[in-house]
Amino acid sequence: MAGSALGAVLLLTGIPAAPLLGAILGAGLLSVSGQLEVAAWPLGTKTVLGIGIGTVIGTGINRDTLGELQSLWKPALVITFTLLLTGIVVGLLISKYLGVEKVVAILGAAPGGTIGMSLVGAEFGVGAAVAALHAVRLITVLLLIPAVLNFLDPSRSIGLTK
Repeated sequence: MAGSALGAVLLLTGIPAAPLLGAILGAGLLSVSGQLEVAAWPLGTKTVLGIGIGTVIGTGINRDTLGELQSLWKPALVITFTLLLTGIVVGLLISKYLGVEKVVAILGAAPGGTIGMSLVGAEFGVGAAVAALHAVRLITVLLLIPAVLNFLDPSRSIGLTK
């Protein structure tokens, strides 16, 4: 309930992914408060959620997307492997120097969406920690990148909620 409530409230902000972040924060804060026991999800819940999320992502792929990939496949490969390598290196460094569990650090530094990486983290028993790292990353990126783009190209300036 707390996750749904804060997710709905943050939806009103217009910030991208605000409902997801609100749900994570609301449910997380309530869990941390000790007012309720940690939820035990029924067997198969994560699988069903994973299928649903995959379906949502998959339905966003269309002929136009495939057409764009014809010209973008090289940059896509460079970006993907650079982010993967960087994520692994940063994760290992965080684990070594900041004492974060290796699997948490690597999954937390891996490129990917909060939902997807949290589901992968849940398979390793560290979903909440991975979600927290990605939530911080996502909030930071969503707030800073539009400002950077507005600075670099004022003629294409956009508002945060567009």
